[in-house]
Amino acid sequence: MSDTAFAPSAIPTPIPLGQILPWAIFAGLLMLLAIYFVGAEEGATSLISGMYVHEFVHDGRHLLGFPCH
Repeated sequence: MSDTAFAPSAIPTPIPLGQILPWAIFAGLLMLLAIYFVGAEEGATSLISGMYVHEFVHDGRHLLGFPCH
């Protein structure tokens, strides 16, 4: 038997917070926008006239437990 040791040639470096933070904020804003359109875009809180957005996200609304009827 031979004894071989694994020596990694590359050491992973952490990603600085300054590079992650803008993308995390952007993703958070997209999530808030998606939650608004799925959960609240109907009736009195509607920003877009008509029922097009409501019908587009209707099944997702029920899947996530938002009432709409």
